Amino acid sequence: MTPISHLLLASTIFLVTHFVSSMPLRARLVRKLGNAYLGFYSLVAIATLGWMIWAYQRAPFFNLWYSVELRWVPVIVMPIAFILFVSGLAARNPTMVGRERLLRASEPAHGVLRVTRHPLMWSFALWAASHVVARGDWASIIFFGTFFLLALAGPWLIDRRKSAELGTDWRHFAAVTSNLPFAAIAAGRNRFRPREFAAWQLAAALALYVAFLTLHQALFGAHALYG
Repeated sequence: MTPISHLLLASTIFLVTHFVSSMPLRARLVRKLGNAYLGFYSLVAIATLGWMIWAYQRAPFFNLWYSVELRWVPVIVMPIAFILFVSGLAARNPTMVGRERLLRASEPAHGVLRVTRHPLMWSFALWAASHVVARGDWASIIFFGTFFLLALAGPWLIDRRKSAELGTDWRHFAAVTSNLPFAAIAAGRNRFRPREFAAWQLAAALALYVAFLTLHQALFGAHALYG
């Protein structure tokens, strides 16, 4: 098996294991494993992610469109991704496991959830897409493209499962939010309220951005701006 084929196999298995949570197989696993399901699922996710990273690091560089100038794409895009990431982690999001009770609030969407009900997924989508553009090689298309595909498909699968499981409560939340950023606001179903973004969230996002920009070469072996 060639290194690229190995990476493709690892990436495919990584995707499949993540899609299990939105397939009928999930219910069977939950019934069989009970409370151990989340732990088992987490171990599988970590193992397949590690395999995928290992395969990517050993894949050769086959250039398609790499250009030093394109290294600026993640530099410009990643501040937005970090804001979505930090505010998404801080949000009281009903789409998260164990937080379904929040759907019954009179106003279930606050802060970043007014922009998109899946801020974490969109942060990963921006990260992955910007790095595909910046890297421009086959291995990076497979590696980052896998995360991009998961980030786009994941929200749709989550929405479908939540709608089937939670019924009216979910439809109430979905009616005032959107998967696509700013779609609910543009449609008049919600309003953008910048004051609901806490200053500490923006400061944390900026700190993470600066840290990753500074340490990118040490952490990942590639300078964020050149090389």
